Amino acid sequence: MALVRYVAAAAEAAGTAAEQVPASTVGELRAQVLTRHGGELAQLIGRCSFVVDGVTSDDGAVLGPSDVVDVVPGL
Repeated sequence: MALVRYVAAAAEAAGTAAEQVPASTVGELRAQVLTRHGGELAQLIGRCSFVVDGVTSDDGAVLGPSDVVDVVPGL
């Protein structure tokens, strides 16, 4: 289960700064956070980068159980 940290406007849109999300890829993680939070986050997510352990990653990137994923608007 990856730790997701929401940065700046993403945290405001998600209503939380961090949470644990079960996902095996960034794409699955993206779908999970949209299901959980939708609304404002759905409008913002297309302009967000998903940074896995310091590396900007695409939807196909595989996630491990101890990975930290930062959702960063505007990168």
